[in-house]
Amino acid sequence: MDDGCARDLDGRYASSSLKEWFEQLASGKGRCCSDTDGEAVADSDWDSRDGHYRVRLNGDWIDVPDDAVIRGSNRAGRTIVWPLNSLDGLGIRCFIPGSMS
Repeated sequence: MDDGCARDLDGRYASSSLKEWFEQLASGKGRCCSDTDGEAVADSDWDSRDGHYRVRLNGDWIDVPDDAVIRGSNRAGRTIVWPLNSLDGLGIRCFIPGSMS
């Protein structure tokens, strides 16, 4: 994924036009790229109902916490999720919806 996240260890995204945008992304849970890389999500693996999102990760549907949703324009265009592994299990640090096609 050409996202230019902060964990660009080998420098392959250093010249991405979206690098700075990705590096400043944050949700109510904190910065997104500073701790983990985002993953592009296929349209069939996310949806919205009653103003809330959910996403399929590792075969399971997970509700996206409201404070994990990034508000504003999505310059990448595609849906991206930043999973968060914790002692409580798999969660979501950040989520930015794309446009379903």
